[in-house]
Amino acid sequence: MIAWLQMGWGDLGVFGEPSKETPNLDRMAAEGMLFPNFYSANPLCSPSRAALLTGRLPIRNGFYSTNGHARNAYTPQQIVGGIPKEEILIPEMLKKAGYVSKIIGKWHLGHRPQFLPLQHGFDEWFGAPNCHFGPYSSKEETPNIPVYNNSEMVGRYYEDFMINRKTGESNLTQLYLEEALGYIRRQAASHQRFFMYWAIDSTHAPVYASEKFIGKSQRGRYGDAVMEIDHSVGLILKELQTQGISENTFVFFTSDNGAALMSGPLQAGSNGPFLCGKETTFEGGMREPAIAWWPGHIKAGQVSYQLGSVMDLFTTSLSLAGLQPPTDRELDGLDLTHVLLENRIIERPIFYYRGNEMMAVRMGLYKAHYWTWSNSWEEFKKGIDFCPGQSIPVVTSHTQEEHTQQPIIFHLGRDLGEKYPISVSSAEYQAVLKQISPAVEKHRKELVPGMPQLNMCDLAVMNWAPAGCEKLGKCLKGPETNPWKCEWPH
Repeated sequence: MIAWLQMGWGDLGVFGEPSKETPNLDRMAAEGMLFPNFYSANPLCSPSRAALLTGRLPIRNGFYSTNGHARNAYTPQQIVGGIPKEEILIPEMLKKAGYVSKIIGKWHLGHRPQFLPLQHGFDEWFGAPNCHFGPYSSKEETPNIPVYNNSEMVGRYYEDFMINRKTGESNLTQLYLEEALGYIRRQAASHQRFFMYWAIDSTHAPVYASEKFIGKSQRGRYGDAVMEIDHSVGLILKELQTQGISENTFVFFTSDNGAALMSGPLQAGSNGPFLCGKETTFEGGMREPAIAWWPGHIKAGQVSYQLGSVMDLFTTSLSLAGLQPPTDRELDGLDLTHVLLENRIIERPIFYYRGNEMMAVRMGLYKAHYWTWSNSWEEFKKGIDFCPGQSIPVVTSHTQEEHTQQPIIFHLGRDLGEKYPISVSSAEYQAVLKQISPAVEKHRKELVPGMPQLNMCDLAVMNWAPAGCEKLGKCLKGPETNPWKCEWPH
């Protein structure tokens, strides 16, 4: 089981958040293994989700754009592309070992029929294909996002599944929690192996929480959402124990990208001591909270300093199910079984991608930046700030800065905030560069990019008439097709 959402590294009490909003996640860490050095595959939602489910970098699985250099791209309603049929997802592989699979929450890998979860290995789905943006006042211009139950929509956000934009109140997390608990009970009763992907999005702007949690935290609406997520995780773990299957169920909690600092003050999370946030390849954008829990197998109270990636969950899930990974493609995820069960360390690089560019790489405690950029001056002047209160000359720049010939290198043990570059004239710099350069050269030489899926947009492909809309009287008429190249400002 994978619990997956947008939260910052610093949102957990176990990582030092003083508001103590996560007692259940903190307990989960105390009963399992905490990963302080765990990374997303991208600083934005859709590409990171594609990487999780395929075990491959977005540059390989197609979840990137070539409409500009180093641009973050995702899957809004007007996107034409989605997860390619050639990609193999976790649930497709797990079927070989007799598993059934369910996704609960946000899919975000394409909303056209051929891209939806049930076409890519999942047996059940309750949730939405896109983020919960809205409400859209003119249905002739933009349809509200549909919510699906398996292959048919059962309503739309803001029409049938309400989110109060003024108060932040919504019962969506409770609906997703009940779906999870019900699924666990059904599979336990039938003694069926299962994979559950719990991908809720209440901490994504516009942030929401149910009435019980509104106003309860010390951090505004975002903190309320975190408290509800934590409460839900606690109930899910308790249900596994109640059903007597906790020792047969591997659970992993993590995030798709860092907290969105530009959503502040009410809707922004915490990336702790790290630089910047979502949309950047600084530590705050890609280092994630991560906890593994498996009573009777993972020893309690462990901390692993393994450099981990969301892509490792693909390979590790297959290994735990007794399956071999596919051999007809390059995989970027490692099998962490020995890390989980024996707390071993596997040496490996972590590559930080933004769109079609490798921006940085980490090996051991050192991180080398080959490109630096926060966002453009044009966007910054509009008030969009990915690094509020944090300005490092040349590093958090508003123009794309190339450092290929002389990378900016930080020691992340001594300098978590990436504030003090190691002097290029020092012996330490030269030694680190000598170690990192071969890994970068090998990666670039062997990389075969996938066909970019996030280049084209078209209003005609929006959620006008999803399957099931006829039964509900919610079909809308869309415009004629008129594709254009998507614009990605960041």
